[in-house]
Amino acid sequence: MVQKKRLEDVAVTKYLQTCDIPGESFQVEPFTLVIFGGTGDLSRKKLLPALFHIYLGNELPDHFSILSVGGSNLEDDSYRILVERALRGSDEVCFSEEKWAEFRSRLFYLSGNLEEEETYRRLCSRLDQVLVPTREGHRDVIYYLAIPPQTMPIVVNLLNRHGLCRGPLDTKIIVEKPFGRDLASAVRLNRLLTSAFDERQVYRIDHYLGKETVQNIIFFRFSNSIFEQLWNHRYIDNVQITVAEDMGIDNRVRFYEQAGVIRDIVQNHILQLIGLIAMEPPVGFEADFIRDEKTKVFRSLHPMKEEQVDRFTVIGQYGPGKVQEKEVPGYRQEKGVSPGSTTPTFFAGAFYIANWRWAGVPFYVRTGKRLARRITEIAIQFDQPPLRLFGRTCDVLEPNVLLLTIQPEEKISLRFGVKVPGMPNQIYPIDMKFSYRETFQSPPHPAYERLIQDCLKGDLTLFVRQDQIEAMWEAVDPIISCWENQPPPNFPNYAAGSWGPLEAKKLLEQEGRRWITG
Repeated sequence: MVQKKRLEDVAVTKYLQTCDIPGESFQVEPFTLVIFGGTGDLSRKKLLPALFHIYLGNELPDHFSILSVGGSNLEDDSYRILVERALRGSDEVCFSEEKWAEFRSRLFYLSGNLEEEETYRRLCSRLDQVLVPTREGHRDVIYYLAIPPQTMPIVVNLLNRHGLCRGPLDTKIIVEKPFGRDLASAVRLNRLLTSAFDERQVYRIDHYLGKETVQNIIFFRFSNSIFEQLWNHRYIDNVQITVAEDMGIDNRVRFYEQAGVIRDIVQNHILQLIGLIAMEPPVGFEADFIRDEKTKVFRSLHPMKEEQVDRFTVIGQYGPGKVQEKEVPGYRQEKGVSPGSTTPTFFAGAFYIANWRWAGVPFYVRTGKRLARRITEIAIQFDQPPLRLFGRTCDVLEPNVLLLTIQPEEKISLRFGVKVPGMPNQIYPIDMKFSYRETFQSPPHPAYERLIQDCLKGDLTLFVRQDQIEAMWEAVDPIISCWENQPPPNFPNYAAGSWGPLEAKKLLEQEGRRWITG
């Protein structure tokens, strides 16, 4: 009998060891977090609740400070009152009077115009007052740009001009999407960032990558051999990614009118999900090894020509309709939107990856505002059996599908067929489900919480690298350009509360397939 060689005999490298993945124990050094836009929606609704929740879990060092910079005319105490109201009203925080009394003393505010030199001179002085050196004497500062994209280059330039990027400070900078408006602007933004900071200091944040189910894609794939061996074009018929929202544009009219759905969701969130699903096994569990493999996927995306854009993509804009039994206006009736706006609020398309693993497998994506319900889900549909064995009652078989649900409930389920008791040759589809909340008796950690902690630890794994940004723009630029340079469809072309234009359904039906989610 021939025995298989042990893994450690044939595949031991300095990156792959028996106990390669370290535990969670990590000592965070004292730091100062400078939030540009500290009174805005992102700060009040996401960042500050995440920071306070981390503090509640005793996962921050004894010494740290948070300095918010913004145009509101506030002092330290009035800013602390604003933050307290935000925390008490947050669904993500269990408010503690005792912990708040400690946390508030670490909050500071600097009022000033982000486009004026004087603000940065005062910032230098204020940092001297609130900074706490590490045990080695370092002065760790993290800049969080929770500001509109057009303000970002101004802030980075002024930080650099006043010596606040390198030199005596050990700095990191967290940059929110959008990362540019197209490939050319993304290249300019990356040049600006890397002229002021080293690439290892730049944390481009995509909050989708902080969600537990998204992170678990890597672990699920590479720790379960029963799936990894099937993870290719020989066994998978298609992959579907749905990012559906039932809400409208809320108070994001100005941004959305400039961006549209492809820039807002497809270029970043959806392509990152494709990267995680399609990537090859990394050589080790280190940030750049994982990011290298995702970058290869983005570079392998088949570029679309104009005639292919028409054939493989669909755009739409919602009209009036009913969502959850409530009448809602169409996009053009939203406050601040032009009555003749041609901004798309829906996109569906088929992407193909030109490599050996995924040759010929379509990655169908669909995203939009005011759809039937809020759900983000990845559906991996496996090939059907080549023969029908159970008679004509089963001519239409439900395919085997692996569902990775990211929101609203984070779960993984596998759909397969079983025989109905007492019925001759009748197959019934069922789901075998794993729920984070049910299994671990607690909700998954909020995405911003995980990403902030990773930044504090210096872990870049879940952050987007410069070359990834540019490769993703290369994939979507032809699509955006084609749709923007031709007369749009007859908008609105789908009712609020539906699953989008009929053309999105036909996109799959012309290939003999259908959307699984919905």
